[in-house]
Amino acid sequence: MGGTAGIGLAFARARAARGDEVVLTGRDAHRAGTVAKEIGARGIALDLSRPQEIGPALAGVERVDHLVLAGVARDRNTVAGYDVESALHLVTLKLVGYTEVVHTLAPRMPPTAESALVIFGGQAKERPYEGATTVATVNAGVTGMVRTLAAELAPVRVNAVHPGIVGDSPYWADKPAEVLEGYRAQTPTGRLARMRDVVDAVDLLLRNPAVNGVDLAVDGGWGWSPR
Repeated sequence: MGGTAGIGLAFARARAARGDEVVLTGRDAHRAGTVAKEIGARGIALDLSRPQEIGPALAGVERVDHLVLAGVARDRNTVAGYDVESALHLVTLKLVGYTEVVHTLAPRMPPTAESALVIFGGQAKERPYEGATTVATVNAGVTGMVRTLAAELAPVRVNAVHPGIVGDSPYWADKPAEVLEGYRAQTPTGRLARMRDVVDAVDLLLRNPAVNGVDLAVDGGWGWSPR
């Protein structure tokens, strides 16, 4: 879910190149179809912020072995300037939309530990910044979602990946060099995460049958470092 741009697309492309049968979704039908054709996948138009439409949109998906929930909306919200509509959009997209996708597709997942899903959160839950009021709250909510889904869907596995600053992602790549350098200086490894690092982490969470109920930070230690 959310496979037409950024890290979601990078993961969909990697899996399609490996020979997997990939279904990707995006809000725009034309873009979903175009991107899917480019990488050898199937595209479906689906808006996670409109959960009532998710079931019908996914009616043609018959079997799911691995499910990745990567759809996201950018929301810069503060308490002082709280934008209720923007907040509702993000909360609905990630907490309600993600869960409705799982509700729809879980019956089509084989009941074994080889079946798995990965939910995208983010390290704003650990290192909030000005404007992260909704983002940090929702990403913290992903932790609760992982726990309850892992309990309810067992033996199907449920994990979350929480990227930090992904320096070569579309959102961050165009930021001024001094901004990225400031974040890099706060990272014990001296480097920012890359999209391929996150793709590799998602792959690990999906394929390792002993990993379940985990919140995996992919940030080089930025989330806990005192630097």
